[in-house]
Amino acid sequence: MAVIHKSTIRRARQAERRRERNRATLHTVKTITKKVLAAVADKKVEEAQSLLREAISTIRKAASKGVLKRNAASRRVSRLTLRVNALSGSRS
Repeated sequence: MAVIHKSTIRRARQAERRRERNRATLHTVKTITKKVLAAVADKKVEEAQSLLREAISTIRKAASKGVLKRNAASRRVSRLTLRVNALSGSRS
């Protein structure tokens, strides 16, 4: 029979807590991203800009916690910003 160390059990517990926390953070990132894209689709400029600020903050926090890699976070921010700016420019 395999020997299961106490440290292995503790590490498994820690990994489960981290997984739940990371999933919650990623869910928040995806939700706010969808809200920004919905505002862009509905051509609501002011709402899209305010949601973009919130989305950037959320994405950067996720990157700082290690949920997203830094380059992936930067890419998401860049693409969202491009869409919102394109919407702002088209209104003029």
